[in-house]
Amino acid sequence: MTDSSEDFVVDARGHHCPVPTLRLRRALEGIHDQVVRLIADDPMARIDVPHFVREAGAELIETTETAGVLTFRVRRPQA
Repeated sequence: MTDSSEDFVVDARGHHCPVPTLRLRRALEGIHDQVVRLIADDPMARIDVPHFVREAGAELIETTETAGVLTFRVRRPQA
């Protein structure tokens, strides 16, 4: 597993649906052999991000929530 300190971080706090998911998609398209850590505070991300990850064939490694801030760690599908 990739150490979270090496994750590619996408901070989408302050943005509402669908922006966090769109930023995650863009990040996954631009990385190789790295995990994306998406940070979002839109409550809809709790539903939208896991749905997008399944549809994209990616892997949702971890989801955490602290004080209303959601963090998703996502691994890009292997080509």
